Amino acid sequence: MNNILLLEDLPEIRAWMKQLVLQVFPNSLISEAARVHDARELITAVKFDLALIDLGLPDGSGVDVVAALRESQPEAQSVVVTIHDDDDHLFPALQAGAFGYLLKEQARELIAEQLKRMSQGEPPLSPSIARRVISYFAAQARPQQSAHSMPHVALTERENEVLLRVAKGFTLPEIGVQLNLSRHTIADYVKQIYRKLNVSSRAEAALEAQRLGLFRR
Repeated sequence: MNNILLLEDLPEIRAWMKQLVLQVFPNSLISEAARVHDARELITAVKFDLALIDLGLPDGSGVDVVAALRESQPEAQSVVVTIHDDDDHLFPALQAGAFGYLLKEQARELIAEQLKRMSQGEPPLSPSIARRVISYFAAQARPQQSAHSMPHVALTERENEVLLRVAKGFTLPEIGVQLNLSRHTIADYVKQIYRKLNVSSRAEAALEAQRLGLFRR
């Protein structure tokens, strides 16, 4: 990571987040913002690789910054770092293009570890958030689609096994241990699954796993 945007309005939180980011991504250039307006101005002037974005800000929502960054710099990755774990905050952020969603209540060591996994192509998503996504869609009283209306996705049995575990929030090394495969092999499976399903995040993968009925196995 080279250029990183840090959007957080509380100075003390912004300070420890900056320290954590430099621990994970040494020698990175960090641009700090405390408001949506300031972040938008930075986005027009700087090409970012990563943005860590709080949601509740004095002049608006961080979701607007997630959307603006996706529109102007689609190659940049946005990760929400917030106290909010409810559906009203989570799903708009994911729909706006957030690559990950982390809760501040986690130990800083865990947040750092989740950010490190981004170098392996793994979206940082708090386990409780992954479970919330699964629970949300499982609770929806939607009529069952017919076989004719549901698009066919040709996943192998092994890919289904990996997808189910990804959707449940397990890390790549944990899935490797469970299936007796290397982390690199699991990473290859995840890339192939994401390509077949046309998804790019754990949240979307959880939705697809629910749609495919994997949780009923």
